[in-house]
Amino acid sequence: MMAKALRVTTPAPTDIVLTRVFNAPRHLVFDTLTRPELLRRWFGARGWRLVECEVDLQIGGSWRFVSVGPGGLRMAQGGVYREVQAPERLAYTESYDDQWVPGESVVTAVLTEHAGLTTLNTTLRYSSQEVRDLVLATPMERGVGESYDRLDEVFASR
Repeated sequence: MMAKALRVTTPAPTDIVLTRVFNAPRHLVFDTLTRPELLRRWFGARGWRLVECEVDLQIGGSWRFVSVGPGGLRMAQGGVYREVQAPERLAYTESYDDQWVPGESVVTAVLTEHAGLTTLNTTLRYSSQEVRDLVLATPMERGVGESYDRLDEVFASR
Protein backbone atom coordinates (compact mmCIF):
# COMPACT_ATOMS: atom_id res chain seq x y z
CA MET A 1 0.00 0.00 0.00
CA MET A 2 1.29 3.46 -0.87
CA ALA A 3 1.55 6.48 1.39
CA LYS A 4 -1.12 9.11 0.91
CA ALA A 5 -1.05 12.82 0.13
CA LEU A 6 -1.04 15.45 2.85
CA ARG A 7 -4.48 16.33 4.25
CA VAL A 8 -4.97 19.74 5.89
CA THR A 9 -7.97 20.45 8.12
CA THR A 10 -9.01 23.24 10.50
CA PRO A 11 -11.05 21.56 13.27
CA ALA A 12 -10.86 24.55 15.64
CA PRO A 13 -10.47 28.32 15.15
CA THR A 14 -6.81 28.30 16.23
CA ASP A 15 -5.76 24.91 14.83
CA ILE A 16 -4.39 23.43 11.65
CA VAL A 17 -4.15 19.63 11.52
CA LEU A 18 -1.77 18.02 9.02
CA THR A 19 -2.35 14.31 8.37
CA ARG A 20 -0.09 12.07 6.30
CA VAL A 21 0.34 8.30 6.02
CA PHE A 22 3.85 6.92 5.55
CA ASN A 23 4.91 3.47 4.39
CA ALA A 24 7.22 2.96 7.38
CA PRO A 25 7.00 1.70 10.95
CA ARG A 26 6.12 4.23 13.65
CA HIS A 27 9.51 4.09 15.40
CA LEU A 28 11.26 5.02 12.16
CA VAL A 29 8.88 7.92 11.44
CA PHE A 30 9.48 9.19 15.00
CA ASP A 31 13.24 8.96 14.46
CA THR A 32 13.00 11.02 11.27
CA LEU A 33 11.21 13.76 13.23
CA THR A 34 13.81 13.89 15.99
CA ARG A 35 17.27 12.83 14.75
CA PRO A 36 19.35 15.57 13.09
CA GLU A 37 21.11 13.19 10.69
CA LEU A 38 17.70 12.07 9.36
CA LEU A 39 16.05 15.52 9.48
CA ARG A 40 18.82 16.90 7.22
CA ARG A 41 17.79 14.37 4.54
CA TRP A 42 14.18 15.52 4.16
CA PHE A 43 13.12 18.59 6.14
CA GLY A 44 11.91 21.46 3.97
CA ALA A 45 10.22 22.08 0.66
CA ARG A 46 12.03 21.18 -2.55
CA GLY A 47 14.84 23.66 -3.11
CA TRP A 48 15.37 24.15 0.63
CA ARG A 49 17.98 22.46 2.79
CA LEU A 50 18.57 22.29 6.51
CA VAL A 51 21.96 23.87 7.27
CA GLU A 52 21.66 23.92 11.07
CA CYS A 53 19.80 21.28 13.04
CA GLU A 54 20.04 21.09 16.83
CA VAL A 55 17.81 18.75 18.82
CA ASP A 56 17.92 18.26 22.61
CA LEU A 57 15.20 15.62 22.74
CA GLN A 58 13.98 15.84 26.33
CA ILE A 59 11.21 17.72 28.13
CA GLY A 60 12.50 21.28 28.46
CA GLY A 61 15.15 20.65 25.81
CA SER A 62 15.37 23.03 22.88
CA TRP A 63 15.46 22.55 19.14
CA ARG A 64 16.59 24.89 16.38
CA PHE A 65 16.54 24.57 12.58
CA VAL A 66 18.00 26.96 10.02
CA SER A 67 17.10 26.33 6.38
CA VAL A 68 18.44 27.92 3.20
CA GLY A 69 16.28 28.10 0.12
CA PRO A 70 16.17 29.56 -3.38
CA GLY A 71 18.28 32.69 -3.83
CA GLY A 72 19.89 32.18 -0.43
CA LEU A 73 16.70 32.87 1.53
CA ARG A 74 17.09 31.83 5.17
CA MET A 75 14.42 30.65 7.57
CA ALA A 76 15.18 29.94 11.22
CA GLN A 77 12.82 28.42 13.74
CA GLY A 78 13.04 26.81 17.13
CA GLY A 79 11.31 25.97 20.33
CA VAL A 80 11.21 23.80 23.43
CA TYR A 81 10.03 20.21 23.83
CA ARG A 82 7.00 19.82 26.13
CA GLU A 83 6.32 16.09 25.65
CA VAL A 84 8.54 13.30 24.37
CA GLN A 85 6.87 9.88 24.30
CA ALA A 86 8.79 7.86 21.73
CA PRO A 87 7.52 6.61 19.35
CA GLU A 88 3.92 7.77 19.73
CA ARG A 89 3.83 11.45 20.71
CA LEU A 90 5.87 14.63 20.53
CA ALA A 91 4.86 18.15 21.56
CA TYR A 92 6.87 21.34 21.36
CA THR A 93 6.67 25.08 20.96
CA GLU A 94 7.65 26.69 17.66
CA SER A 95 8.54 30.26 16.74
CA TYR A 96 10.34 31.85 13.80
CA ASP A 97 13.29 34.25 14.11
CA ASP A 98 12.00 36.58 11.41
CA GLN A 99 8.39 36.61 12.66
CA TRP A 100 7.27 34.83 9.48
CA VAL A 101 4.52 33.62 11.78
CA PRO A 102 3.93 36.01 14.68
CA GLY A 103 4.29 34.66 18.18
CA GLU A 104 4.63 31.09 19.30
CA SER A 105 2.63 28.05 18.31
CA VAL A 106 2.34 24.66 19.97
CA VAL A 107 2.88 21.61 17.76
CA THR A 108 1.65 18.15 18.78
CA ALA A 109 2.53 15.14 16.65
CA VAL A 110 0.72 11.83 17.23
CA LEU A 111 1.92 8.71 15.41
CA THR A 112 -0.22 5.60 15.02
CA GLU A 113 0.80 2.43 13.20
CA HIS A 114 -1.42 -0.09 11.46
CA ALA A 115 -0.29 -2.88 9.13
CA GLY A 116 3.16 -1.37 8.65
CA LEU A 117 1.84 2.10 7.78
CA THR A 118 2.21 5.06 10.11
CA THR A 119 -0.27 7.92 10.26
CA LEU A 120 1.28 11.18 11.42
CA ASN A 121 -1.31 13.66 12.76
CA THR A 122 0.28 17.01 13.56
CA THR A 123 -1.77 19.73 15.25
CA LEU A 124 -0.47 23.29 14.97
CA ARG A 125 -2.14 25.52 17.58
CA TYR A 126 -1.78 29.27 17.13
CA SER A 127 -2.50 32.16 19.50
CA SER A 128 -5.54 33.30 17.50
CA GLN A 129 -7.66 32.54 14.46
CA GLU A 130 -6.05 35.54 12.73
CA VAL A 131 -2.58 33.99 13.07
CA ARG A 132 -3.89 30.58 11.94
CA ASP A 133 -5.48 32.18 8.88
CA LEU A 134 -2.25 34.05 8.11
CA VAL A 135 -0.42 30.70 8.08
CA LEU A 136 -3.09 29.13 5.87
CA ALA A 137 -2.56 31.96 3.35
CA THR A 138 1.16 31.12 2.99
CA PRO A 139 2.61 28.28 0.86
CA MET A 140 2.82 26.18 4.05
CA GLU A 141 0.63 23.39 2.68
CA ARG A 142 2.77 23.03 -0.47
CA GLY A 143 5.98 23.22 1.55
CA VAL A 144 4.93 20.59 4.09
CA GLY A 145 3.60 18.38 1.30
CA GLU A 146 6.91 18.56 -0.58
CA SER A 147 8.85 17.97 2.63
CA TYR A 148 6.79 14.85 3.38
CA ASP A 149 7.32 13.67 -0.21
CA ARG A 150 11.07 13.99 0.43
CA LEU A 151 10.56 11.97 3.64
CA ASP A 152 8.86 9.24 1.56
CA GLU A 153 12.04 9.13 -0.55
CA VAL A 154 14.10 8.54 2.62
CA PHE A 155 11.85 5.61 3.55
CA ALA A 156 11.98 4.21 0.00
CA SER A 157 15.80 4.26 0.06
CA ARG A 158 16.16 2.10 3.17
